Amino acid sequence: MFESIRRARLQREGLSCGKTRRKHQGGDFFDEMRTHPAGTVGVYVIFFIGIAILMRLGTQVEDGLPALSWLHVLFASAIGFALVSHERVALREQIADNSLLLLVLGTMLMHIALIVLMLDMSAGLSWGKTLKAVVLPHAFGPLVLSVILGRRIGLFAAIYSTLFGVLVCVSVSAPTYLATSALIGFTGVLLTKRVRRRNRLFMAGLYVGLAAMAFSLLLHDAAGTLMDEKVSRMIGLPLIIGLVTGMVVGGLLPVLESIFGVTTDVTWLELGDLNHPLMRRLSIEAPGTYHHSLVVANLSEAAAETIGAGANMCRVCSYFHDIGKLSKPEYFIENMDPSANPHEDLTPRMSALVIIAHVKDGVDLAIKHNLNSRIIDAIEQHHGTSLAYYFYRQALDQKTEQERLVKLGKAKEDDVQQVSEETFRYPGPRPQYKESAIISLADAVESASRTLEKPNASRIETMIDEIVQARMADGQLDDCDLTIAELARIKASFAKTLLSMMHGRVKYQKAVESKPVILASTGPKPRLAADDEPAASSAGNIVEATFAAPLDEQPPAARKARSGRKNSAA
Repeated sequence: MFESIRRARLQREGLSCGKTRRKHQGGDFFDEMRTHPAGTVGVYVIFFIGIAILMRLGTQVEDGLPALSWLHVLFASAIGFALVSHERVALREQIADNSLLLLVLGTMLMHIALIVLMLDMSAGLSWGKTLKAVVLPHAFGPLVLSVILGRRIGLFAAIYSTLFGVLVCVSVSAPTYLATSALIGFTGVLLTKRVRRRNRLFMAGLYVGLAAMAFSLLLHDAAGTLMDEKVSRMIGLPLIIGLVTGMVVGGLLPVLESIFGVTTDVTWLELGDLNHPLMRRLSIEAPGTYHHSLVVANLSEAAAETIGAGANMCRVCSYFHDIGKLSKPEYFIENMDPSANPHEDLTPRMSALVIIAHVKDGVDLAIKHNLNSRIIDAIEQHHGTSLAYYFYRQALDQKTEQERLVKLGKAKEDDVQQVSEETFRYPGPRPQYKESAIISLADAVESASRTLEKPNASRIETMIDEIVQARMADGQLDDCDLTIAELARIKASFAKTLLSMMHGRVKYQKAVESKPVILASTGPKPRLAADDEPAASSAGNIVEATFAAPLDEQPPAARKARSGRKNSAA
């Protein structure tokens, strides 16, 4: 309410257009609950209540199953304590906030619920207990979490889904369920390394089905029930369940990504399409910024690869990090006409405001075009709270000149402008994670590399080191978790990439076209004016080009021979 009143007052005074800028964050309460301990406890409580409900349902899929007892509760409590300890000790960095914890535990609940549903559906069928254990979708949860959050989280899900599944699926022999679930779940995790296309999930499902099919035959043979089941069931059903699991996971991933705000490598590759409307606008309206973004993408992707960060994420976020410059492209030097500098008509403070505004303009455009939340984070954080130093220095120089004129009596003291460093700083926030920090450094390094004269390895390395040291001294890297060792590898990657892009070329001399010579019928054979080789014997116009080195670069013997021929000709 008070904000709307203030905005209306500013609009009446001509200091506001009345429009509100789009906001990226959902609210302070949501941000607080993402990391608050109360939110963590709440997620765990919901998970354990869900496990208790599934344990109760597991005893009702068939008649005659034993009811829940305190012994089952004790077993579940022990496994739950192990799960919490494992997550808090080994996976705290990977499961950084409560939304990711909810994704992990919620997927495990969904996984076990699907298994209970499958058991309930098979209760009326004439399937043996061994076959029921093999046809369950054991790979579902591990596949989902391995693709979204990495294989370490996938293994975590495979382990504890198996342990809780033994307690829930009491209609299946515990050793059979334990072995089958562990084998199929771990096989699914093993097959999800660098899933960059959705058809890889289908292939992972196929291989999981083949593994389940082979294990089904061995299991039935070991249990002595090979002749009691139809071969088509023992072979066909595990294979079909594996294929269906892979297809369901591929279709479910976009939904989970949208709900929990996570992005897989598959989606990053889809987002890296340079035919996006914003990228097409950038290439036409701000070609200099477009080229700058492509180079920053190459730098940041290579650097992220060296430290094991999200390389695909860095590339895509770099494409869009400067889309805010579309609002006023002519005010940025890479798009500026050298003969018409618009900053000449502006004060340093106004110029700085125009330059700094491209961050908020970029966020506004990104939200309008429904870009990924990580891209919006990179747009906000790629300058952090750094200083627009050029215009700040210009403002200080103007202030010094005004103070000098006041001392000389040529100006009034009220004319001296106050220069605040905060006015010339970007709004931030500072980079919050490794990928945004890499993009921030790559952006500064690429811009500074344009000013290098006769770039070589030493100059490039010195420039990169100075930029990184300045960012560290200014506190711009304080909020991200980059280590000193990782920064060293990032600097080495930047130097290698820049050196490969700015390498020298062999300077070729221009081809010299010789004058045509008409051969006479008698007399000695003439030579071309610009060549030492004899002319062709055929009549007519002969044109040759020479790439011979200048005289002072030729060996002494060659210079002596040429000099002798010139003297004899004279």
